Amino acid sequence: MDKQRCCLAVLVTGLAIAFFSPSARAEDTYPAKPIRMIIPFAAGGPTDIVGRIMGNKMGLLLGQQFVVENRTGAGGNIGADVVSKSAPDGYTLLMATVSTHAINPGLYKQMPYHPIRDFAPIGRVGVTPTLLGVTPSLPVTDLKSLIALIKANPGKYSFGSSGVGSILHLCGEEFKAKAGGLVMVHVPYRGSAPMDTDLVGGQIAMAFDASPTAMPLAKAGSIRAIGAGMATRMKEMPDLPTLQEQGVAGYECYTWNVIMAPAGTPKPIVDKLNKAINDSLADEKVFSALEKAGIDPTPGSTPATTVDFVKAELAKWAPIIEASGAHIEY
Repeated sequence: MDKQRCCLAVLVTGLAIAFFSPSARAEDTYPAKPIRMIIPFAAGGPTDIVGRIMGNKMGLLLGQQFVVENRTGAGGNIGADVVSKSAPDGYTLLMATVSTHAINPGLYKQMPYHPIRDFAPIGRVGVTPTLLGVTPSLPVTDLKSLIALIKANPGKYSFGSSGVGSILHLCGEEFKAKAGGLVMVHVPYRGSAPMDTDLVGGQIAMAFDASPTAMPLAKAGSIRAIGAGMATRMKEMPDLPTLQEQGVAGYECYTWNVIMAPAGTPKPIVDKLNKAINDSLADEKVFSALEKAGIDPTPGSTPATTVDFVKAELAKWAPIIEASGAHIEY
């Protein structure tokens, strides 16, 4: 009898330890405190807009506040590095972009993190189209006339970007190559805001820009929209033909947003966050808010399809970066 009681006590103790262990309790009760969403770019930009829209809705669904924190620098590397080295408990997330996970690994000589091994992908949020705009004084009305003007004056016209190796720079490099080897001067800026100011003022001839900042300028007539950068037309500017439609075969340039956690985050937490992403995108108000900001939502992703997407983007941009000759010492 004493032996049976002893065995029973051991069994009960073991079950209690398993049931009340910190790891099991953390996963079962997640989230038990506010969640930090790291935005690796400045407040007010496209990534920040996406992060705040998603954070507000996901917080409501999960019953905890999402605290948005802007950690800028090194093309997004600073913020992404913070997340890669955070505890894998689901309380620090990254609003990853094409820069942090597809461009920077081929651009920077030294990276502080690995874009695949150091992160647990959770889900895709949306794709942000780019728009090719020209200064209003440029005597062109469509892509055909723009290409003809550049070819007739090699090296005369400039295109701006938000910085060396930025997605907007690489959009221009891809355009130069796929439009027949155009010769243009690249003018890098510290962000898209000063670039847009000079584009409106005529200091540069043209620029690719993300739709959230380019669309208002185009609709106001401050710049002339020449073509959409994705394979399909922009939902908010359906009358603007794509560059592909206008003869630049295979051209597609855009940015995107994916939510990631540190590698090692427990699967139940990742799955709970993935559900919150897709449930947020299923909300008509969230979907509409993203579209109005110039972002095409991408509902229905899983952690597996998300990592496949990121790997494909890495493969897409690596040769374009190499051909551009752009590199940055970290």
